Amino acid sequence: MIPYSRQYLFPKDIKNVNKVLRSDYLTQGKEIPKFEKKISNFCKSKYALVVNSATSALHLTCLALGLKKKDYLWTVPITFVASSNCALYCGAKIDLVDIDKDTLNIDIKCLEKKLKIAKKRKKLPKILVPVHFAGNPCDLKKLSQLAKKYKFKIIEDASHALGSRYMDRNIGNNSFTDATVFSFHPVKSITSGEGGAVVCRDKKIYQKIKMLREHGIVKERKFFNLKKKDQPWYYEQQLLGYNYRMSDISAALGNSQLSSLKLFIKKRNKIAKIYEKKLNKKFISFQKIEKNSFSSRHLFIIKIAKKFYNKIFNYLRKNNIYVQIHYIPIYKQPYYKKNFNFNAKNYPNSEKYYSEAISIPIFFNLSVKKQFYVIKLINSFFSKYD
Repeated sequence: MIPYSRQYLFPKDIKNVNKVLRSDYLTQGKEIPKFEKKISNFCKSKYALVVNSATSALHLTCLALGLKKKDYLWTVPITFVASSNCALYCGAKIDLVDIDKDTLNIDIKCLEKKLKIAKKRKKLPKILVPVHFAGNPCDLKKLSQLAKKYKFKIIEDASHALGSRYMDRNIGNNSFTDATVFSFHPVKSITSGEGGAVVCRDKKIYQKIKMLREHGIVKERKFFNLKKKDQPWYYEQQLLGYNYRMSDISAALGNSQLSSLKLFIKKRNKIAKIYEKKLNKKFISFQKIEKNSFSSRHLFIIKIAKKFYNKIFNYLRKNNIYVQIHYIPIYKQPYYKKNFNFNAKNYPNSEKYYSEAISIPIFFNLSVKKQFYVIKLINSFFSKYD
């Protein structure tokens, strides 16, 4: 069986984890700050905090930006549910903006139109969560211009996009946005097992996320509300926080994997170029990546006519190609259908995408032989219709 994606571990990765397992600290040790420093250096953003998942990172960042009851968070329908669930964790409201049919990212024209209407109705978003879908960077400059005009914050959901670049800057640079969230799930650019991170430039946001990550507790004397000079054991819980910490075991794996990131991304792009060259373009179209962008190629998505969809999906699965769909539109999920009144007609591009898109295998150790087997199967399926 060839999966759509999977992790790859080098011997050095296992060695680094074993080193921590033999150490005195399995959590709250030296690997966490080391990993955070490496991430901030790579992104060229001032602050980085690692947590136990990208979902936690989204939740904490929303809280740090002050998202609360009656506020709105906007995101796209074609994403993992965490991109919208983070608003609900804060008691806020959620709204969706359709995707662009070519880039598969947020549709800027649709967003602008929706913002004009929302301003008249006094229902503008407090936070926008654009998703760098499959690693393809959103148009951050245009989003930033709209954020200034309509006064909302931007959290980049870059769960797919560690290693992607926009205007020759690494995603996570935060030149145009307030914060960026990454995922280190096993199918992502690098893995820490489970894990995530948030990077930002604002010290106040950083400090609040850090406190919320660790039960709302502070241990640094300079941040105490009460001065306890003679009590070295003293600490304060100042907020209702969470235990969203990453373990040193996970951070050790992440640290080691990060040194291989460029190699992983290079291989994924090589695989993508072969697909784009060899697959039958009469029946298949691909995600558009703009000239000022570089994708990490977290996913490789083919779009095919709706009439072929079920047949080719089942055909590939039967031939041991574990293709997948990323994603079912959020508004189609039972929880959202029950609790919200989203109308599918308002998201024509998302509807079309869902009826056409299939994620095919792309990962570091996908061999040329196996990739050409995938290509052969797909092209042979369409040959009878040619």
